[in-house]
Amino acid sequence: MPQPKELEVTTNIIELAAQVGQALQDKGLLLATAESCTGGGVAQAVTEIAGSTGWFDCGFVAYSNASKTEMLDVPAALIAQMGSVSEEVAAAMASGALGASNAHVAVSTTGIAGPTGAVPGKPVGTVCFGWANGDTVHTERLVFAGDRKAVREQTVIHALQGLLRFID
Repeated sequence: MPQPKELEVTTNIIELAAQVGQALQDKGLLLATAESCTGGGVAQAVTEIAGSTGWFDCGFVAYSNASKTEMLDVPAALIAQMGSVSEEVAAAMASGALGASNAHVAVSTTGIAGPTGAVPGKPVGTVCFGWANGDTVHTERLVFAGDRKAVREQTVIHALQGLLRFID
């Protein structure tokens, strides 16, 4: 009997999170998350994995601009200049998560999940990602299709896939 589509996505996320955990564990690394549009969805996915205490340090849900500045040390001037949904802010969020934790690797998500919030040049579904370690920060900007739930799920999946590439 085929699984409902929603369950397949959940299984895919959990499988990805387990792969991320194994990769981090193999390298002796700790992960931190800095999330806005996903509201802690990446952290939730990784903590679904038994034993994640061995490779997950902490997660920050920095939804407001003020919290990005206060918790993750993202410069307010950067947010004002580039907007909170920008690769520059995603990079600063990931770096800030490293600075505010004991983690070796961090992932960040900031975006417009919808249905409102679009601005010129940044339609609903726009998400910026950051992946950081002590030496490198990689960023990416994508535009996902679908409703709020679909955008957030695609964002969690892409964040985890990016972590696999980044820590390999």
